Amino acid sequence: MSLTGKVALVTGATRGVGNGIARGLGEAGATVYVTGRSTGEKTEPGTIQSVAAEIDSLGGKGIAVRCDHSVDADIRMLFEQIADEAGRLDILVNNVHSGIPATAETFARYFWESEPEEDWDLINRVGLRSHYIASVYAARLMVQRRSGLIVNVSSMGGLAYMFTAPYGVGKGAMDRMAIDMAAELRNFGVTVVALWPGFVTTEFTRILLRDASPTVRTLLATFHETPLLTGRAVAAFAADPNMARKTGKRVLTADIARKHRLTGEDGKRPPSLRNLSALMRAIVPASMGPATYLIPPIPIPLWLVAKFVPRHSLRLKGKGYRPT
Repeated sequence: MSLTGKVALVTGATRGVGNGIARGLGEAGATVYVTGRSTGEKTEPGTIQSVAAEIDSLGGKGIAVRCDHSVDADIRMLFEQIADEAGRLDILVNNVHSGIPATAETFARYFWESEPEEDWDLINRVGLRSHYIASVYAARLMVQRRSGLIVNVSSMGGLAYMFTAPYGVGKGAMDRMAIDMAAELRNFGVTVVALWPGFVTTEFTRILLRDASPTVRTLLATFHETPLLTGRAVAAFAADPNMARKTGKRVLTADIARKHRLTGEDGKRPPSLRNLSALMRAIVPASMGPATYLIPPIPIPLWLVAKFVPRHSLRLKGKGYRPT
C-alpha cells in the first residue's frame, strides 16, 4: 500500500480523527497538506506544524497551512496554494469541525433550548458548509485529471439520532453530499464516499464516558478504534484500485481494516458495527451474554444497526429520551 507521489489535503488535522488520518496518509508516503488554526513550533503538540513534522518522520511530506474554514476566502486561497505548489490534488478529506465543544455542551438539551447560533452555526458552518466549499474547489482540480477521491468524515448520526438534532442533520447531509456528488462526478473518474469511523477516542468521547451507562461503556469498548487506524483505513482505501466501486456509498473504517488486515497503534482491529455477533454481545444484558456467542458474525445492513444502537447509547442525559 503506497501513496507515494499522491497529494492529499486533510482539513482540521491537529487533533482526533483528522490527526490520525493525516498520519495514516503520511505513513503511506503521501504529500499531506494539513489545515487548522493552531500554529506554533514543530515541537509544540496540537499545532499544524507539529502534525506536518510528524508526517515527515513517518515517510511522507507534511505541509502546514493555517486556514480558518469559516472564512470562504481562506478556503479558496488554500486550494490556490495547492494548485500552485503541487499542481494536483488526489485526495481530499473533509474532516474539520468546530462543533465538538458545542455538542459537548448542548447534547443534554433539546434543540429549542439552544439559540441557533449556539448549536446550528457552530456545528454546521465549520463542518457541513465548509466541506461543501472545499469539495467544489477540490472537484475542479480532480476533474481536470479525471482522477481523485473525496472523503466526507461522517458517522452513524447521519442515519440515527445522535447527540443533537443539528449534529444529525449535518452528518445526514454529509452522507447525502457524498451520494449526490458521486452521481455528478462518476463520469469524471472522481470517487466520493462518506466515511464512518467507529467509536474513536477523542476529547468528545472522553466527555461522553464521564456519565455513560454500562451499556454505553461496553459499546465504546467493543467498537473502539484509534485515530491512526482510521487514517490507515483511509490510506488503504485511497490506494485500492477498485475504490470507484464504492463511490456514493457509506464505508466503515472497520470494514476496510478487516479487508486489508489493518490495526491501530494499539495493535488492535475492532469489529465492524455491521458485525451482528459483536453488536449483540455489546448490547445484550450480561446475563444473556453466553448465548450471544452462538450468533454468527454476519454483516447486517446499516439501517438495522441504526435500530439497535440508539436504543442503548444515545439518550439525552436527564431527559429520559427513547427513540421511536
